[in-house]
Amino acid sequence: MMEQPLVFDVGGEPLLGILHEGAAGAEQGVLIVVGGPQYRVGSHRQFLLLARHLAAAGVPVLRFDYRGMGDSGGAQRDFERVGEDILAAIDVFIERVPQLRGVVLWGLCDAASASLMYAHRDPRVSGLVLANPWVRTEEGLAKAVLRHYYLKRVFSWEFWSGLVRGRLNPVASARSIGGMLMRVLGRPSASRAQAIADDGGPSPDEPLPDRMAWGWQRFRGSILLILSGADLTADEFRDTASTAPAWRGLLAESRVTLRELPGANHTFSKGGWRDQVAAWTQEWMTDIHLARD
Repeated sequence: MMEQPLVFDVGGEPLLGILHEGAAGAEQGVLIVVGGPQYRVGSHRQFLLLARHLAAAGVPVLRFDYRGMGDSGGAQRDFERVGEDILAAIDVFIERVPQLRGVVLWGLCDAASASLMYAHRDPRVSGLVLANPWVRTEEGLAKAVLRHYYLKRVFSWEFWSGLVRGRLNPVASARSIGGMLMRVLGRPSASRAQAIADDGGPSPDEPLPDRMAWGWQRFRGSILLILSGADLTADEFRDTASTAPAWRGLLAESRVTLRELPGANHTFSKGGWRDQVAAWTQEWMTDIHLARD
């Protein structure tokens, strides 16, 4: 299994990637977009191991660091400003593997969000794998913490035991809960998912979840959505997808495959979780290939 280092240019800055060749006749490849900021080798070597797993199954993979990340040059940038980097990575991927008919973007956390907002702009993108997508807003975070953290604590033995024994400060806890409630009640929920700027896209002033929903609606390829069972980011996404008007019905589309991984944390840090994610990705890649044939 051949692995080739690549260096390519975006805006005068060098980007580093590793190409995992896969099978000679493969027509669908996977571009792994790294989220961040994080330690330079990624989350528990997950992207390296995922790339090797897929390449061993015949799927060509390119993983790369966008500008300001890992081994690539340039200043650190927000995930909403990496479209040129993804474009350049797809260019070099297809240049090196010219038989590819489509490229799947694979992203965790804010890399999933970046991929989703990019995909509809590039007809070469045939699918998306979105792992625990980042939809963070102050209101969304407050709702998720109240629903998935404080509510569970109130009904837990540890909470009441700590309160009785004096290990918890009831005043501080009340203030914390009150602050979360103020964030939820003090801000109107975003509902203008279809507000369009002059360039045909959503306004940058629109909330992140609405802009992501806009990208989801306009991308017509297949989507694999992977959500961890013990992750606040995944909880925020579930809440947004189930309650926000912009997301109504999107996860129920026939082109969407949802996989839930109970107990898993944000980065699938255990070997069993990581292997399950790789297996789901490979299985889904096979399914979309058969569907295209």
